[in-house]
Amino acid sequence: MELVCPAGTPASFRAAVEAGADVVYCGFRDETNARNFPGLNFSRAELATETEFAHARGTHVYLACNTYPTAGKEALWHKAVDDAVAIGVDAIILADIGLLRYTRDRHPNARLHLSVQASASNVEAIRFYHREFGVRRVVLPRVLSLDEIANLNRQIGVETEVFAFGGMCVMAEGRCSLSSYATGESPNMNGVCSPAHHVHYEERGDATVSRLGDFTINVYGASETVGYPTLCKGRFRAMGKAGYLFEEPTSLDVTSMLPELEAAGVTALKIEGRQRGKAYISQVVGSFRRALDQIAAGHGATTSRLSHMTEGQSDTTGAYRRNWQ
Repeated sequence: MELVCPAGTPASFRAAVEAGADVVYCGFRDETNARNFPGLNFSRAELATETEFAHARGTHVYLACNTYPTAGKEALWHKAVDDAVAIGVDAIILADIGLLRYTRDRHPNARLHLSVQASASNVEAIRFYHREFGVRRVVLPRVLSLDEIANLNRQIGVETEVFAFGGMCVMAEGRCSLSSYATGESPNMNGVCSPAHHVHYEERGDATVSRLGDFTINVYGASETVGYPTLCKGRFRAMGKAGYLFEEPTSLDVTSMLPELEAAGVTALKIEGRQRGKAYISQVVGSFRRALDQIAAGHGATTSRLSHMTEGQSDTTGAYRRNWQ
């Protein structure tokens, strides 16, 4: 299986390549991608330099252009596609059907992947994107079980890519409005979930309070690690008890089930985390590189050693092994 790894800066890009990534995915420094955070992403010149660096070492580059263009501002997204093709990236990751059509018509030889932001999770939806736009790979939402992924792969004519490590998303991806409700900005339209300029931390005695806009997201005790405030991972009080109502702080880690994913017909594994630093990227990518090489050598699955890199020092196989509907 192909190992697809994140990069938010040139330093983390090279860390991913040197740790054994088959592919590095990244975005331009604007709202055309779903990780539009201050200090992250690439200028055109930086992406051209890093693409040359990657190609010289046999690593591919995918450009994420996976937010939904704002009416009247489509030119920004069109230019991102045009520039990515001119730079020579190996695939463009898209979600919006208008942008898919533009790319298909303007750049018929470009390889198109469907972003998880499109939330395509059934046979007919995937066939539609393949038939109408020539999409060659679909990034599947993190809500499908292993059996459902295997069943999809038996019925569709495109490659599938699944998330392997990193943050979880409990919402229908591409359709979450929690951040927009709290701040007026969303990952779908503006490329930002919990934009940094709406984030505040306050000290209250021995506690630290994290806030997003006007909302209190969490209150941490002195011994607790303070996290970045997103509404879906907030700790709220309900019926007199404080708890994580939407999602516990935990990270996806499929190291132990790589052979099962391969048997299910999965083509590629995506590491989440373009906002992570190069040390994190190097350790996570290196660990998955060794695990995949071990399987390729016929030694079977390995045990993850990434627990110290996970949120809340807790990991899960997410929906892949869920036994509920």
